[in-house]
Amino acid sequence: MQIILLDKIVNLGNLGEIVRVKDGYARNYLIPAGRARRATETAKQEFETKRAELERAAAAKLADSKAQGEKLTGATIKLTQKAGVDGRLFGSVTNFDIAEELNKQGYGVVKAQVRMPNGPIKVVGDSKVNVALHTDVVVEVTVSVYGETA
Repeated sequence: MQIILLDKIVNLGNLGEIVRVKDGYARNYLIPAGRARRATETAKQEFETKRAELERAAAAKLADSKAQGEKLTGATIKLTQKAGVDGRLFGSVTNFDIAEELNKQGYGVVKAQVRMPNGPIKVVGDSKVNVALHTDVVVEVTVSVYGETA
């Protein structure tokens, strides 16, 4: 299926590009999420009339993400979890825990924006985690996990 992208999508294309994707990906994710539209002739004409408005909105979204990224750069999150004497956690620290702590500190971060390259944190200590605020803005955050004996 051919679609017009209404937003920049990683590994797919930029705003305004007409790309071919699998039908299910378009019908079940891109179109309902408002990130794409079927590439019919009327849709192409409507897009061209709204192009400037959509580009302005995308630029504003990028600027907001960059501003939030500058505030978030170098931030350290402190979490306390139950741990054994050898420093291993009973359970793990997930992207949900990190997003929740960032929201408590005043950053508007969603769980899906927290990228953990090595998977959930299972040991006491400092770890680096990426927060993708926008497709072009990825910030590295330090997560300090402290052990709490049961």
